[in-house]
Amino acid sequence: MIQLNKDAPRKIHIIGSVGSGKTTLARNLSMKMKIPHYELDNVVWKRSKPSDTKRTDEERDQILSKMVQSDAWIIEGAHYNDWVIPSFNHADVILFLDTDYSKRKYRIVRRFILQLLKIEKSNYKPSFKIFRNMFIWNDHFERRIKPKLLEKLRLYDSKAITLKDNIEIINSAFGIL
Repeated sequence: MIQLNKDAPRKIHIIGSVGSGKTTLARNLSMKMKIPHYELDNVVWKRSKPSDTKRTDEERDQILSKMVQSDAWIIEGAHYNDWVIPSFNHADVILFLDTDYSKRKYRIVRRFILQLLKIEKSNYKPSFKIFRNMFIWNDHFERRIKPKLLEKLRLYDSKAITLKDNIEIINSAFGIL
């Protein structure tokens, strides 16, 4: 059992591309630390059947504001736009999961298969369109978003940590506890 450090961060923002391990790390930290975790996709999208609807900017910002004003949280997502800045500002630590591009592609395939087999839960109905889009999003993140994100994270040097692989992620993330 992990012993929590009394100085452990209580507000953690995890960012990375699709397949980088954000959600898994957020869930694991949430369980170990006994603090809630939130997916930014669920802030942007109102989950409903038969299809999700995008929240207004005002609704989205209000939900995020309520989250970051609480005493403890783990927020994860690929979003880096200005609307997410309050989370960066309030975070005790920002973890950028810079997982290898090819490893992310493998995880996208694995996740899709597990979701189709109903072994892994998803917030959306797995489809070949979403599967294809994940590769597009992953490529877009690597080529376009990552350089902008790295630039933005320079403003948070004192609390931003870039992690490259699972062992480093586990050791560093759980080492901060």
